[in-house]
This record gives sequence, C-alpha cells and structure tokens, in this order.
Amino acid sequence: MTQYLAEPSTETEPSSPAERPGWWRDAVIYQVYPRSFADSDGDGVGDLQGIRSRLPYLRDLGVDAVWLSPFYASPQADGGYDVADYRAVDPVFGTLLDADELIREAHGLGLRVIVDVVPNHCSDQHDWFQRALREGTGSPLRDRFHFRPGRGPAGQDPPNDWESIFGGPAWTRTENPDGSPGEWYLHLFAPQQPDFNWESPAVRDEFRSVLRYWLDMGIDGFRIDVAHGLVKAAGLPDMGRAGQLHLLGTQALPFFDQDGVHEIYRSWRGILDEYPGERIGVAEAWTPSAQRTANYLRADELHQAFNFHYLGAGWDADALRRAVDECLDAMRPVGAPSTWVLSNHDVVRHATRLAADGPEQGLRRARAAALLMLALPGSAYLYQGEELGLPEVTDLPDEVRQDPSFFRDNGQDGLRDGCRVPIPWEGTEAPYGFGPVAGGPSWLPQPDSWRDLSVEAQSGDPESTLELYRSALALRREHPALGAGDRVEWLQAPDGVLAFRRTARGPGDGRAHGELVCAVNLTGAPVRWTVPGRPLLSSGGSLPPGEAAELPAETTVWWAV
Repeated sequence: MTQYLAEPSTETEPSSPAERPGWWRDAVIYQVYPRSFADSDGDGVGDLQGIRSRLPYLRDLGVDAVWLSPFYASPQADGGYDVADYRAVDPVFGTLLDADELIREAHGLGLRVIVDVVPNHCSDQHDWFQRALREGTGSPLRDRFHFRPGRGPAGQDPPNDWESIFGGPAWTRTENPDGSPGEWYLHLFAPQQPDFNWESPAVRDEFRSVLRYWLDMGIDGFRIDVAHGLVKAAGLPDMGRAGQLHLLGTQALPFFDQDGVHEIYRSWRGILDEYPGERIGVAEAWTPSAQRTANYLRADELHQAFNFHYLGAGWDADALRRAVDECLDAMRPVGAPSTWVLSNHDVVRHATRLAADGPEQGLRRARAAALLMLALPGSAYLYQGEELGLPEVTDLPDEVRQDPSFFRDNGQDGLRDGCRVPIPWEGTEAPYGFGPVAGGPSWLPQPDSWRDLSVEAQSGDPESTLELYRSALALRREHPALGAGDRVEWLQAPDGVLAFRRTARGPGDGRAHGELVCAVNLTGAPVRWTVPGRPLLSSGGSLPPGEAAELPAETTVWWAV
C-alpha cells in the first residue's frame, strides 16, 4: 500500500493554494475529527501530526479542503467543543507549531484548511468563567455569560424553563464565595459549557480577535459551531412547553435562529474580506426552513451553510426532490451555493441511517446517496470514513462511551460516539494503522470487520467504495456540468426514480458546453429507463449497457450527454 507521508515543509511564510475565484462555490470539503483520524504518537488519540502525515491521502482522494473539528485547549468534556483557550492547541493534539506545519503542508499540497470556531459557549475552565465564579454576584465578568437569580422564594428554581440539548435543565446553580447558594448560569449543552452573552461588547471583541489570530496563521475559513445559537430572545422568556430538545431539530425556539445573529456575521464577514484568497465562513445553522438558512448567506454575511434539511430527507424520492428544490430556490436570491452533507460527527453515519434491511442495503444506499449528492450543484462535505463505507458502530460498551449526552437523564440517544470511532488505514489487527503500533490503543474500540474496510484493503479494488469516491471526485473536477451552479433540470422518470440534467453553459453564448444526467433508483427493484448518452459511473459497480439502461435497485448512475 502507498504510505501517505508528507515531506517536511521548507516554507517560511504562510501560503495558500492557487487562488481560484469562488473556490468555495463548488468545493468538496473533507471533515477530519482529530481524535479519530490518525494517531502519530501511539497514545490512542489522533493528533495534528497524524493528520499531517495523511494529507497526501486526502489530496489523492480529490478533495479541495480539509475542515478540522476543534483541537483547542480543552478539558474534553464534549470532545473539544468545550474550549478553555481559543488560541492554544490542546496537548493531546500537539502544539501550535504542529498546527502551523499542518496548515503549511496542506497548502503545499493544494488543500485549503478550515477550522472550527465555537462561539456559543466555552469551557467552564475558561479563565473568564472561572474569574466570574470567584468574584461572585456583581462581577463585571458575569456580564459575559448568562448569570441570573433563580425563581422561587429562595431562588431555588431555574430562571426559566429552558432545557439542555443534552438533557435536563439548561441552568446550573453556582455557589457563592462564602459557600451559600448563588446565581444560576445558562448552558444549552453540558454544564461544563456555559453560554456566552453576545450582548457583551467584550465577547464580540474577543471573537473578532480570535478570528484574526487564526487567519494570520493562514487558515482559509471557519466552520461556526451552533451558528444559530449566539443570540437569545430578549428577557430569556419561557418556552412554555415541555419535551426534550434535539440539536438536530428545526423547532422555532427562543434561543436559536434569532435575528440578532446576523449583525454578528456581518461584522465577521468584514474581517474575512480583509484577507486575500477568499477566506470563508460556514454556518452550522439548524433552522426551521431553507429560507431561514439562506438569511445567513446574504452577500454581506457568510459563504456557506450546511443543508441539514437534505441530510434529514431520508431514502425517499419525493422528500429528496423537495429538499433539493427548496434549497436551490432559497439560495438563488442571495447568490449563495447550496452546501450538501450526508454525515458528520453529530449524526448516525448514513451507511447505517439509510439501512432499513441490514448493512448490505445500507452500503448500497450510501454509495448511491454519495453519487447523488456529488452531482448536485454547489459544494459538498464528506465526513471522514464515509469514503470507506464505514457504518455506525452501534455496540460500543457503556464503559467506553464519552458522549456527554449519554450520561444525562432524558438526554439524546447518546450514540454520537458511534460515528467517531477511529478510522482504519491498513493491516489486519486493530487499530488498523490508526496508531503507529499494531495492537496499540485507540480511544474507542474498532470492530473486527473494519479490517476489510481499510484504505489498504480497498485501494485498487474497482468495486470498492473508496475507488468509487476517487472516481466520482475526479469526474466532478473534470466534467464541465458538475460543480457550481444553482439549478437542476428534472427529467421525467418512473416512480421511485429521481433524474436530472446538469448543463454547462459557455460564457457569452449561453449554449450547452457539456451535459450530464444523474439518475437514482430509490426502489427495491430494477427499473428500465432510456438515457441518450454514455454511462460514466455507477454506484452499483458495472455500468449499464449504452442508452437503454436498466437501473439496478438502489443505485445511482451518471451519464455524459
């Protein structure tokens, strides 16, 4: 197997890939969850040097950019999304020098680098929060968070009825410096993650400084965690209803998708535009509708927002077509690209999520879903390991779980660990090349079956999922009808089949300069369908013969027209 080891960088100044106007409009961006990608030192946890060593693999896969989930200094109460210092690298992942080398190495390979920023909340070990606790009621630092007196005669009840996304109340009561019960503080997630108060000028100033710190280091953009949550409704009103909330929901809530967030992102856009190379902002924004999502992408705000409505559409032709149309229609007026995603570190992997009748069906559907997504106009995000067809690990023992929602009463399903299991690279023994030593540790155990899903096992096998992704990404770059755009032309097709045409128009003359048809059979049986073109790629392996195509069950095919 090819060893993907990067050569040491000799650059002395931050560099970027060759500038391509609007690169983000059709970019394929690969999410790396650092704990689970590659472990360079054998401690069982992935790190920045491990990521750096595997960057040539990502270049050869054919992606345009890498998005790194948080690697900042953190107690790791929520996988690094509880940040104690936004300008420091957690020792478990390495050092600032490692981050600098990774960015330079990626740029040298033609890959851009996007990093997470976590502005809704920080760690309870953040210096601001610790000082606010020590100084007690009346401390100016408490204005940077949501501290409130409790309700009831002795303040014994939370200030309102908000619930944590991870289960239980969204408030925790503090203890005064003299040991008496104190005020409550808001945390929409774990108690170790106090929410910032974005009405505070100090909070706004701090994050503008944090953005510039990483932009100066050379990063190409930010994925903004809980981008819809920064501003809370005035007065923090009660929800007025009970029932567990979900991170991945689209409810209208007094602490999500408030109009005040847009002023913040207009300020951030001004900072991004100060830097060359089209640095971008990407919103993780769970909103009630595609139209609400589009608000984050107006010309003076952010560049991309994940299309979670598409992710949640399931394996249903009508629902998928509706999600595609709604997104394209919503993005067109604001001039933003649609941004498609099937999996990430917070949801069940789609090879399992789409499996109604077992893992074989799940993989078949996952491959078809990938080709469908990559044929749609706009940008696409891949989650590490989906190119290997990795399923969700659903049988992790309780004693190894680390998802904070697993440990809270009435919380979410607590199964986010199942999509975060370290990925397999090579060999027949765990950790399958994740770490440097055969039989060495990994922070979550890998299934025995993953030996057959490793990069080594799949490389060179034309029927493998890895080679399917490599072929699809290569075609996506080469074919003029794929990539950026804001329209699809739906074609008449049998029930249960989605088919559309993508057309590349020549500059000035408006004539077609390349067409591609994508068709996906979402039914459980083959469907006869005629396409006037040459088959290019099939998620089912072998290509249909010529124009008269029998679309296999649960399969996507691309044709050049």
